[in-house]
Amino acid sequence: MEKDKVLELTRQNGLLSDPLTQLIKEGARELIHRAVESELQSLLSLYEDDVDEAGRARVVRNGYHPEREIQTGIGPVCVKVPKVRTRSGAPVTFHSALVPPYVRKAKSLEAALPWLYLKGVSSGEMDDALKVLVGPDAEGLSASTVCRLKKEWKGQYDT
Repeated sequence: MEKDKVLELTRQNGLLSDPLTQLIKEGARELIHRAVESELQSLLSLYEDDVDEAGRARVVRNGYHPEREIQTGIGPVCVKVPKVRTRSGAPVTFHSALVPPYVRKAKSLEAALPWLYLKGVSSGEMDDALKVLVGPDAEGLSASTVCRLKKEWKGQYDT
């Protein structure tokens, strides 16, 4: 029996990923899917009494929009937003409040990027930038940790 405690990282979409991160991403994808489906059911419930002569609902699901990635703090998460259509031809559209059509990045990530540049890269104050990026309770992350990791990565790259 080996006493090797090295966790093997896999490469996914060009990025290194560990099993915990993959599990978190899958959970986030499932949670977003459930929330968007709940929003859709709320919209369809508004039209449940609207039926045609044959007794069929006039507003129905109509597949999904193409899958897209949303950049989050844990990396890209794939989402599929459902579509609706009407049998009468009247326009009814479904736009998720959680995942609007134009969203490509989580708001927390959009807010963190300027902080990372202004406080982290340009002025060297990485502590404030890391708090914005990963949250105030992220212990063990500091400017010295980032510098140490950077030196290790440079050494690995050189070898």
